[in-house]
Amino acid sequence: MSQFLGLSSHRPNETNSSSEQPGRPPLSHELRPLRKRRLATEIPSPWIYPDDAPFCPENQTMLQGFEWYLPADYQHWNRLTKMMPTFSIMGFTSIWIPPACKATWHTGNGYDIYDLFDLGEFVQKGARHTKWGTKEELQLLTQTAHAHGIKILFDAVLNHKAGADFSEQARGVRVDPQQRDKTLTEAGEMEDIEAWTGWSFPGRGTVYSPMKWNKEHFTGIDYDHRSRENGVWRFEGKLWAADVDEELGNYDYLMFADIDHKHPEVRRDIFYWTSWLSRQLKLGGLRVDAIKHYSFEFLRDLITHVHTHVDPNWLIVGEYWRQDSEFLARYIEFMGHRMSLFDVQLVSNFSKVSLMEGDGDLRTIFDDALVVWKPSHAVTFVMNHDTQPGQSLETPIAPFFVPLAYALILLRANTGIPCVFYADLYGSMARDSSNVQNNKHTPDVHDTTIPPTSGGVILPRMILSRKYWAYGTQFDYFDDAKCVGFTRLGHLSRSRGDGLSVIMTNDWQFKTKKMFVGKAHAGEIWTDLLKWCPGQVIINSDGWGEFSVCPRSVSIWVNRNAYQRSFVDTYSIEPVFY
Repeated sequence: MSQFLGLSSHRPNETNSSSEQPGRPPLSHELRPLRKRRLATEIPSPWIYPDDAPFCPENQTMLQGFEWYLPADYQHWNRLTKMMPTFSIMGFTSIWIPPACKATWHTGNGYDIYDLFDLGEFVQKGARHTKWGTKEELQLLTQTAHAHGIKILFDAVLNHKAGADFSEQARGVRVDPQQRDKTLTEAGEMEDIEAWTGWSFPGRGTVYSPMKWNKEHFTGIDYDHRSRENGVWRFEGKLWAADVDEELGNYDYLMFADIDHKHPEVRRDIFYWTSWLSRQLKLGGLRVDAIKHYSFEFLRDLITHVHTHVDPNWLIVGEYWRQDSEFLARYIEFMGHRMSLFDVQLVSNFSKVSLMEGDGDLRTIFDDALVVWKPSHAVTFVMNHDTQPGQSLETPIAPFFVPLAYALILLRANTGIPCVFYADLYGSMARDSSNVQNNKHTPDVHDTTIPPTSGGVILPRMILSRKYWAYGTQFDYFDDAKCVGFTRLGHLSRSRGDGLSVIMTNDWQFKTKKMFVGKAHAGEIWTDLLKWCPGQVIINSDGWGEFSVCPRSVSIWVNRNAYQRSFVDTYSIEPVFY
């Protein structure tokens, strides 16, 4: 919560947004700190990387290795394993995989988590495998990634449990779903309910962990089997965690059976699970789901445990969905700068500017983005499984703008770790929700195919541009609302010192911009790698060039004789067939 991190929830005299409703607390994206938000103009330009430095670190690039609508063909671990050489060639250094634990049904994506200790090993919830495959196939995937120098990030769903094996008689107070710190009964009167809060894991038994979960291990539930009613009940003797997001008054409760992270047996089992997980799989870190919904202190303790007893080099990335980068920056500080967060504000900026068509101001694209606050602890993205069409956090970005957004996160310096979305590389399989009941869908129910970004050619070339040429000092040219650019001068320790120049516009007119690429490149002839803008640019003796871009597009200008240029010019990835 804001006060927990030393922030006030509201700015003085701030007017309510149009989405606010009387009688309810503001949503997370409506909460703002007192201090001034940081603008894109605070990004240093030039950003200097010394030419005489003996070594320039390799660019880190993450892949989200799944999308929401992948078919339940139980082959995804095998699919990713076969793709690993391609991922290595493109320069991916980490891959975030979907939740690998058994879900409420063997076709579930895994966010409806049933058993932390079943990675597709035990016959539970309809099958031995998960939607993605078996434990043995997952182990082969992680081993193959490790052999290619790629870190696998395990998606840890630790906020709740679903798919209970039995129900229990319990007592709880019904709370307002729109204001969780407010009860719906006078004086907080308790009700007798029947809650699905019992986990005995009949398929696994006591293998790996003897713990059996019951109502004492949870703070609340959203269904009373006795009355067949939906709602939100907080159990007798339990309190919501105080150090959670203040959306809906207190956003401890999210869904299913809400885990009580203060319970000593819960803490012991989850801490043990992270150690056990590291012995089962070759991992490079965790992506931690829904962290706004459980105790900040618990997560800090868990990170301490991981870095002390599991692996100090594990990369830990948290999903905290809040358009308030000062808040997220304070959260990172609270965690001792031992974790990174997704840049929610930046993807919102992409959406807003792109949907304004030519009226969007490209100079403001980084306004209050997390990369302005904590560039070394931000993970940037254009789309993910939550923001893609049809999902709860859908954040539409105009199709023409998607390549522009990727150029901004992939090719700039000091702008976090970019995360490329699987569906933008390989396309998305949309599923008609009328064909899905209780998450028990069949592998062949697909109604719409969304093609990959720019035909599956442009994005791979952008990723390779990051691998080979996005190094060295950066100069920004964010001087026109409708046309911006930046250059990377290159570094001799990477690709013989070749650099690049990026120019983009959201206007319907052809644009040009004079930009500096360094005297070391004088006399070179540069062309547009994406082949969207014809012609060539000869770098003058002072290191300047006049670069062009076609309407509503982006161009990446690179020396036509640059290291690996011919390879990148002809590179494309194999399509995926399900």
